Amino acid sequence: MTGDWFVGIDLGGTTIKLAFINLYGEIQHKWEIPTDKSGQTITVDIAKSIDHKLVEISMPKSALIGIGMGAPGPVDKVSGIVYKTTNLGWTNYPLKDHLEAETGLPSVIENDANIAALGEMWKGAGDGAKNILMVTLGTGVGGGIIVNGEVVQGETGAGGEIGHICAVPFQGAPCNCGRTGCIETIASATGIVRIAKDKLETEQHTSSLGKLASLSAKNVFEAAENGDDLAMRVVEEVTTHLGLVLANLASALNPTKIVIGGGVSKAGELLRSKVERIVKQHAFPPCADDVEVVIASLGNDAGVIGGAWMAKTKWLS
Repeated sequence: MTGDWFVGIDLGGTTIKLAFINLYGEIQHKWEIPTDKSGQTITVDIAKSIDHKLVEISMPKSALIGIGMGAPGPVDKVSGIVYKTTNLGWTNYPLKDHLEAETGLPSVIENDANIAALGEMWKGAGDGAKNILMVTLGTGVGGGIIVNGEVVQGETGAGGEIGHICAVPFQGAPCNCGRTGCIETIASATGIVRIAKDKLETEQHTSSLGKLASLSAKNVFEAAENGDDLAMRVVEEVTTHLGLVLANLASALNPTKIVIGGGVSKAGELLRSKVERIVKQHAFPPCADDVEVVIASLGNDAGVIGGAWMAKTKWLS
């Protein structure tokens, strides 16, 4: 390998984030392109975009060592096959093979939440800890589990799907996975809004949330910060369920850090402190004593930095 940079790629449903990242995890250039929602031209779009960026910054392709890419859904890291993505229409899609054919660069593929966890471990809130749980709270709930510096993938690449741990075993809300009561139906932005709307419709209240034309998870946390009783009860319900799921995982895995990322994590200390209280209260005591709940620090850069870490460990370790 003669290059100096890795290409980190984070495939999202709306945009594809790309970055050239050096050996020390420092972003040299980063940019985004729209995601082809049909899934048909994604690898072609990536290849063209990389070539265009190299021309723009007057760098030869030999500067690039290889690609580390995150994709939604279960991934076989060895073959680079994405088993299924509901939003892109992929089933058993050979992403690695297509990406290497289009870019001419060696590539390694991983689940998107897993690479975000690797990014936070390397350069973010994980602070170098090798045993980390990461949960991403966005439109859905994703997760990544790192044990001794390695992503837990499981038999078919579906390990670490924290969002689909059952939190409400009976009469839970339906989840996109086909089950009911998953923590995704509670702690995602969508779940938070659903719970708030349910309380607004079924309870007597004077909540400021009832006056809003449209409701968001951000509105709920802001109202709770301002002492709105209904919003506070929504936040308590959400953080209790999430904290219990993470406490059980902590008892099983004994992590150093639990990192909370995704858009909902912008709620900050209100979210973090309540989740940590539940984790400390319910996890096996030695595990509870050791673990710290922290808010992710890399934002949208976590995935591309994690992709670079993955590429680095594959080709330079």
